[in-house]
Amino acid sequence: MVMRRVLGSGAKNFARGGAVSAATVLIMTVTLGIIGSLIFLSALLSYTLTIIKDKVDVTAYFITTAAEGEILGVKEQLEKLPQVRSVSYSSAEENLASFRARHATDQLTLQALDELGGNPLSASLEVRAKDPSEYESIVNFLEASPTLSAGGASIISRVNYWQNKEVIDRLTLAIRATRDIGFAVVTLFAIASILIAFATIRLAIYTARDEIAVMRLMGASNSYIRGPFVVTGVITGVIASILILIIFWPLSWYAGVKTSNWFNGFNVAQYYGRHFVLFFSVLVSSGMVLGAIASIFAIRKYLKV
Repeated sequence: MVMRRVLGSGAKNFARGGAVSAATVLIMTVTLGIIGSLIFLSALLSYTLTIIKDKVDVTAYFITTAAEGEILGVKEQLEKLPQVRSVSYSSAEENLASFRARHATDQLTLQALDELGGNPLSASLEVRAKDPSEYESIVNFLEASPTLSAGGASIISRVNYWQNKEVIDRLTLAIRATRDIGFAVVTLFAIASILIAFATIRLAIYTARDEIAVMRLMGASNSYIRGPFVVTGVITGVIASILILIIFWPLSWYAGVKTSNWFNGFNVAQYYGRHFVLFFSVLVSSGMVLGAIASIFAIRKYLKV
């Protein structure tokens, strides 16, 4: 009975609030819109970093006399390393064909290659790490492992890591910086969201200060006085979350049409559709929690706690 009365009072408070309730919902909608935008931004950054990481690799080139079995043995050893994501083998013939394709318009280079009368290129292994920061340890393994030698001589001609080291180091730094900055931005906006929600809900509670004073004189407990306003805050959060979920549909569609070519194929509308449950869960729960917390703090001034 008490719970029903609290819920009913909370709903009535929201309905009676009129313009103040509408303003609170509007502010909360903007707040939740920021939180939802951060989800989109996080997904975009993760997608972009994944694309960049997929383009970074280390290639080990072998001497031309290395047997295919020896090279495949190295491949098996690399695949056992926990920091290695994938290893792909390219034969000398495949590398030659790729070289010819890349220089198809450079007749001088192709003519010089034909004059050699053979294949000057060797087989290679393309190694992709799970994290760019682990390439150096992979290269150290290639250079130090005694199993990579045949007849006392190393079968590896060179590894292109040192040419790509600057790019890999910059990518590693960018990934770490993005994660740190992303965490800081999320924290900043979370604090701002609570403060904004607190200010608007406190305004709504201020209009009911006389009613609270009467309830206190009648001996109502703090939890009984607080309950309806917490319910009002939760209602505000739920309505705001539903509004922003609806608003995101046309906005994500428009953004997807206009920007999918800018972000390496990342489509905002498709992401929103595939992860709608995530957005619904995060935004509705955030709205309810923000509304409840803001209401609890806003009403403390009028209670003897």
